[in-house]
Amino acid sequence: MIEIATFIDLPEDEVTFRFVPSRGPGGQNVNKVATAVILSFDLAASRALSESQRSLLRSRLASRLHDDVLMLRCEKHRTQAANRREVIRRFVELMSAALRPPKKRRPTRPTRASVERRLKLKQQRSLRKRERRRPPGREE
Repeated sequence: MIEIATFIDLPEDEVTFRFVPSRGPGGQNVNKVATAVILSFDLAASRALSESQRSLLRSRLASRLHDDVLMLRCEKHRTQAANRREVIRRFVELMSAALRPPKKRRPTRPTRASVERRLKLKQQRSLRKRERRRPPGREE
């Protein structure tokens, strides 16, 4: 089980892992080892998520989803196991952040100093523009 949040546990069979060779120069084992990990999670096929959670994830992770499948790749570490742990950690972090409800905005009032500063600047701009006008009574 992969614990996404305190209220959501994903069965491991809903997440698939593919192991592929890492990119970049590799030295002696470049063509022999597949240490990079690609995690794929099919959002539509998930039984652990409710429909409201799925739609929330679709909207918040829209740029990362391709055909309702979320894919994450990790090749940061030299071993397959470390990359697998890292990609799971990133997956949990991404999913829990996307499922977290947004904070409620507490309305605030501007401080007296900020209001006075705004009005003073407004007065200065008004004066500057007034000085650009033609003097009254002088028509050309």
